[in-house]
Amino acid sequence: MIRTAKAQWEGSGKEGHGNLTTQSTVLNHTQYSFGSRFESGIGTNPEELIAAAHAGCYSMKLSFILGEAGFTPELLETECQIKFADGKIVNSHLILKAKVTGISAEKFEECVQNAKVNCPISKSLNTEITLEAELTIDN
Repeated sequence: MIRTAKAQWEGSGKEGHGNLTTQSTVLNHTQYSFGSRFESGIGTNPEELIAAAHAGCYSMKLSFILGEAGFTPELLETECQIKFADGKIVNSHLILKAKVTGISAEKFEECVQNAKVNCPISKSLNTEITLEAELTIDN
């Protein structure tokens, strides 16, 4: 399987602007610029897209791992905070809120750590990955 996206950029790094389009067209000429990346400008930026990819991939991987362990999550809500400093991503911090009926705290921790290490985006990032996980238990 191959997925694609295209970036178009015009002008200098600081004064220029660009747009991103994904194969699915969910992003379709979506604007990005110096302002949207390093300030508070309108548009997206590469770090925000990595955060979305990591949160989504982690949630889906955890769902598969929980399923293999015999549990179906009612809700997995993952926020990802990408820290960009010194010209590189230095940390990807995952914050998980989960509702999984019938799972023990120990089994839950085992599953969330497994997903942290084994989700494809985690495997592709060359940075520190940290995780906070909160489980709501309805037994």
